[in-house]
Amino acid sequence: MSVWNDPRVASGMERQLQERRRRLDAGERALGWKVAFGSPQAMANLGIEAPLVGFLTDAAQVEDGASYSVAGWTKGALEPEIAVHMGADLPAGADRETAAAAIAGLGPAFELADLDLPLDDLEAVVAGNIFQRGVVLGPVDAGRAGGDATALRATIDRDGEPFAQTDSPLDMVGDLVDVTRHVADFLGAFGETLRAGDAIITGSVVPLIWLEGDGAYEYRLEPLGALSIRITT
Repeated sequence: MSVWNDPRVASGMERQLQERRRRLDAGERALGWKVAFGSPQAMANLGIEAPLVGFLTDAAQVEDGASYSVAGWTKGALEPEIAVHMGADLPAGADRETAAAAIAGLGPAFELADLDLPLDDLEAVVAGNIFQRGVVLGPVDAGRAGGDATALRATIDRDGEPFAQTDSPLDMVGDLVDVTRHVADFLGAFGETLRAGDAIITGSVVPLIWLEGDGAYEYRLEPLGALSIRITT
């Protein structure tokens, strides 16, 4: 069974997309989409066979280098991610060659999430846009058009000190062309289309960074670029 046919996911997505339409009608601008729970362990824990999808709008966009308050959050997390930037529309059912040709480039991204709902209520989690609170999008490397993610290395510092790193950032998110095809197929199941100009943030490349106390974080996705954010509580 495709993940979008799971009754919990299907019901949650109908509600999620209603909220997205309401917000776009109210003047927010679409930025793209987020992939969630893409690691094998996360999928096993939720009883799903493929990742989930949420939406991004400019209301959640945070500037690189900004300070961001998580005061009042339930369980805040910071996720260093790889963003896929679309250069062409991609319909559901596209083959790998078509999907790769639609990718204009890659770049670093941060997602800010607040895990404020129980994970065992999957419908509510999906309906609530899968904990999405903020997103920082870095520069786009057009030299990575087609989704070329070879030889990437991710390092994260906290307050100037090494915090996390990986020489294999795809281990947690999977092949980026396949992820892009999955998002297109997932959206197509609900009457939506992955569009040119959309960014897809593809999931954390390291285990979630739990936000406990103030801290300044720098994320370098070499050789694509870097991002920073200062968290206040």
